Amino acid sequence: MHRAYTIPQLIMVLALSLFAGLPLNQKPPFLELSGTCGGRLDGTPWSSVEIAGKVFSVYYIDPDESEVNEPLFTALKAENFPGDKVQSVAIINMKATWMPGAVLSMVLKRKQKKYPRTIYVKDNCRLLVTEWRLADHSSDVLLFNPRGEAIFSRDGKCSDEQIRAIIDLIWKTIGGKEADARK
Repeated sequence: MHRAYTIPQLIMVLALSLFAGLPLNQKPPFLELSGTCGGRLDGTPWSSVEIAGKVFSVYYIDPDESEVNEPLFTALKAENFPGDKVQSVAIINMKATWMPGAVLSMVLKRKQKKYPRTIYVKDNCRLLVTEWRLADHSSDVLLFNPRGEAIFSRDGKCSDEQIRAIIDLIWKTIGGKEADARK
């Protein structure tokens, strides 16, 4: 079964999502994760200016909540969006977990193999909590258009309907097909 959302329906579904901390249709405040405050898994800095030029899905995740939105991650991977138009960034809230850093690094390396097109970033200072007002011990899902403006923000688990709406929104933003209904 195929379900296409009209623009008003998409707005309604997305509006029903619990608003995390970023205002929609705006660029987030600049932030950089580097040095003692984190960065990419290889130790290089990561900056919010990188969220432009493509549709970006950004996940801010407490490692203890990493499975909360696994259905979303699996559905997005299955869509096989074109890599030149869609990118994912998983930012790990390292201060939100009891897990030792060495154990967490091994887990992140496994995740990187499972999701090779996702950029993994560590936040050792809870910068996204303070600078972007995201939830601290949660799983935040954000979607940005190619101009770097937030077009979706959700704190917590995405429902099946929200997952379908996110997929449709990505396809609409990049000018491609709409998502198939998932049961």
